Amino acid sequence: MTVQFLGTGAADWKGVPESFPGYRYFSSALIDGTLLIDPGPDVFISAARYGVDLSGIRFIINTHSHKDHYSAATVEKLTAAGAVFIPLKEGEFASLGNHRILALKGNHGTCPDCVHFLIGSGDKVLYYALDGAWLLYEEVEAIKNARALVAPGTVPTAGKPVDMIVLDATIGDVPGDYRIFEHNNLNMVREIRQTLLPHVDRFVISHMALTLHKPHDELSKMMEPKGFTTAYDGLTLDF
Repeated sequence: MTVQFLGTGAADWKGVPESFPGYRYFSSALIDGTLLIDPGPDVFISAARYGVDLSGIRFIINTHSHKDHYSAATVEKLTAAGAVFIPLKEGEFASLGNHRILALKGNHGTCPDCVHFLIGSGDKVLYYALDGAWLLYEEVEAIKNARALVAPGTVPTAGKPVDMIVLDATIGDVPGDYRIFEHNNLNMVREIRQTLLPHVDRFVISHMALTLHKPHDELSKMMEPKGFTTAYDGLTLDF
């Protein structure tokens, strides 16, 4: 499975000049060149900047309707080119091309319909958990049973049900921030990793707020020894 990060920023990057060091577009990811997660307003400009080919997109799914994650104009342009937008609600399953997808409720209070995606393709499994604080009990149970849910009959190459998880890390190391009830800080993602190590092989953080984080290089250097890959715009991960 290939994950291309078209954007890794939170909503407060709006209006920031693209020349700003370490600039992040709004969070969005392209899976195997065919499945787009979150058709936000920056998808086309990000793809142009990082040389990402969008012509192979067949399906579009959306975690939630906040404006940094969903743009009607982006959906219209992609569907005009042949893609299909598939709205998935909590508990719904879809088989889209080579991907089997289960939508699970995310803890994102300002958008109660927010969902996270458990995605299987062949013997690979991804869990995409933006936006949200912690993981709900049902999500953890789905992670433990991921193979049966989205990759039946497969044996994990890493010996764990989920090969990679992408976690919300909006808040950084800012103490006492009110957003912890719908977004993660870095202490929270560290706790999540510690608990999920028996079930998840690789941990990635994304959705970083400009005003709540150190520059990318400093953040990456801090988080790598803790077992995290810090995503950046244009990053491609294969597993």
